[in-house]
Amino acid sequence: MKISASSTPFAEQKKEALIVFFQGAENLLPAGHATLKKQISTLLKTSAFKGQAGQVAIFPTNGKQLILTGLGETKDFHNGLLEQAAGAAVRSGYGAGIKSYAMASGIKLKSVSEADYQLLAGRGACWGTYTFSTFKSDHKKKPSTTLVFAGIVKNRAAIKAAEAQGASLLSTADLANLPGNAAPPAKIASWAKKMAKENGLSCQILGKAELSKKGCGGILSVAEGSAQEAKMIILKHAGTDKKAKPIVLVGKTVTFDSGGISLKPGKGMGWMRYDKCGGMAVLTAMQMIARMNLKTPVVGILGAAENMPGSKATRPGDIIKAYNGKTIEVLNTDAEGRLVLADALGLAAELKPAAIVDLATLTGAVIVALGSSAAAVLGNDGKLIENLISAGTTAGERLWQLPLYKDYTDEMKSDFADLSNLGKTGGAGTATAAAFLQEFVPEGIPWAHLDIAGTAWHESPKPHQAPGATLFGARLLTQWIAAQD
Repeated sequence: MKISASSTPFAEQKKEALIVFFQGAENLLPAGHATLKKQISTLLKTSAFKGQAGQVAIFPTNGKQLILTGLGETKDFHNGLLEQAAGAAVRSGYGAGIKSYAMASGIKLKSVSEADYQLLAGRGACWGTYTFSTFKSDHKKKPSTTLVFAGIVKNRAAIKAAEAQGASLLSTADLANLPGNAAPPAKIASWAKKMAKENGLSCQILGKAELSKKGCGGILSVAEGSAQEAKMIILKHAGTDKKAKPIVLVGKTVTFDSGGISLKPGKGMGWMRYDKCGGMAVLTAMQMIARMNLKTPVVGILGAAENMPGSKATRPGDIIKAYNGKTIEVLNTDAEGRLVLADALGLAAELKPAAIVDLATLTGAVIVALGSSAAAVLGNDGKLIENLISAGTTAGERLWQLPLYKDYTDEMKSDFADLSNLGKTGGAGTATAAAFLQEFVPEGIPWAHLDIAGTAWHESPKPHQAPGATLFGARLLTQWIAAQD
C-alpha cells in the first residue's frame, strides 16, 4: 500500500473511500467537517453501527464510500484497537473492491500522539489488505492500494514508517502462512537470503555440517527424525552507530511440529505450521529495521527445524549437549522449541550484545494464563522488560510480565544431566520453560523471553485480518529499537 499525505481537506479527497473512526458513539473527526458530521449523524439514525471494536459500516455517499470503523468504548481502549480498526475498515472496503482510501489527520484521540496515530492506522490499513490465497485455484495478483492522510501533517516520518512496516508485514505474511510441505527449513533459509540482499542485510546460513562442527546438539536433536535438514539463519543489520553493541533477536522457527516421538494429538495438528511464528516475527522486524535504516546494529537469528517422529528421531530419555556445553535430558520431544533456542541463545551470547530478546510459540500454558490478549514476557533484566512492555503498549502488542523465580530453575534440573527439558511437576509451564532458556544466557547480558503462543495466529477470521499468522512481536520490537535511535 502506498501511503502519503495531502493538504486537501478530508471531506474533499477524491479517494474511493473516506474512513472515519468512532470511539463508541463519538466520531473522532477533528474540528471542522460540520457537513460531513451532520451527514454521518443522519446515516447512523437507521444503522446498527455503535462504534464497537471490530464493527464496520459502509455507506455510499456523493460518489464515494464512507467507511465507519469502531475502536470500542474509551475505558477499554488500547493502541492495538486503533490498528485493528484501520485494518477492519480497509479489509471491508477491499472486499468490496475499494482500492483508494483517505483518513483525517489530527483525530480526537487524546491518548495517542499524531505520529503514533499515523503509524498505527497506516500500518493497520496495510495489514487489512492481506489474505493468504496462494493455494486457491482462483488466486490472482492482488491490486495495489493507496491511503492518504488528509489535512495538516507536521511530520511525515511516521507515515514513511507506516508504509515501510506495512510492506514488511505483507512481505513476510505468505511465508508465515505456508504449510510445512511448502516451507521447510531450506525454503526459509533461501527466502531469508533473498530478502537480506533486497534490504541491505548480511545473511549467513549454517547447515547440518556447520551446526555439527559447532556442537549445536539442541537444534540437531530436534531435526534428527526429519528428512529436512536444520538451518540456523543469521541476519545482520549493520546500523549507522559503529560503536554500539548489537541487539540480538532470536526466533523459534519450527516449520512443523508433530511432537516427535512424543506425538501430539491429531486434532489441531495442522496448525503446527505456525510453530515458526517466532522466526517469522524476527524476519519481519529485520525488514522493518532495514527499511527504516535505524542506527542501532541488530542481529536476527532463526533456528529452523522440523520435528518429526522418524526412525532416527530423538527418544524421550536421550541426553544431548547444547552449544554452550550444557547437557540436557530430553524427557519429552514435544518440548523441542527450547532445545532449538538453547543453541541460538548460545550463538547470540557470543556476539557480546547489548541485549537479547527471543520469541517463541513455546507453551500451551501461556494460552491458559493469558489467552490471545497478550504475550508473556520473562527475563533477567527489569529495565529491559519495562522497555519492552512500554514499546508493546505503544505498538499495540501487549505484554504481561510473569515471574522467573529460582524455584522454576530448580524444576528443570535433571538427575542424569545438567538440565531436563521438562519440569518435574508439570506446573508453571511458561515460567519453567523460560527458566530453562535462562541457563543459556551468560550473566551480565540483559535478556527477555516472549512466549507468543496465544498471540501468534488466529484460527478463525477477525474483522481486521483473515485466519493465519499475526506476526506478533515484529511491531513492538521495531518500536523498542527505534526508540533507541
